[in-house]
Amino acid sequence: MVQFIRNIIDWLYRPFRTLLPEDLFRYAACGGGNLVLDWCLYFLTYNFIVGHDLVYLGSLCLTPHIAALCLVFPITLLTGFLLQKYITFRLSSLSGARQLVRYIGIVVLNLGINYLGLKLCVEVWGWYPTPSKVFITLLTVVISFFGSKYFSFRK
Repeated sequence: MVQFIRNIIDWLYRPFRTLLPEDLFRYAACGGGNLVLDWCLYFLTYNFIVGHDLVYLGSLCLTPHIAALCLVFPITLLTGFLLQKYITFRLSSLSGARQLVRYIGIVVLNLGINYLGLKLCVEVWGWYPTPSKVFITLLTVVISFFGSKYFSFRK
């Protein structure tokens, strides 16, 4: 499966060879695929699983947009790591465990940005949750690329 995905991405890269470095294109393709998965899962979770209702976990109460974020997070964490490790940054000399710990650190940073951003956009500015999520995610892409390239999966 990894080779199949890599072959498709490499085939799509051909017209962009003079415009983008290979690792940036692979990162964009893998990250973009994971991002679309994240947005779709968030939309489905927010609208059909959480159902726009508050989620009560004992003494903790989550707003629906934060509950959806918490449910989607572990899925896209795993798929994102696997795509970046085996497709984009496969030449890293770091151990898989070290890569995962570092990757989780970057993702947790981005999760914090997502959490605070959703709180700000939805609860303070009154934006709709799904466009807010899209906007915030786009802001974290830059952090993720440089963090992955120079920290999590460095050579």
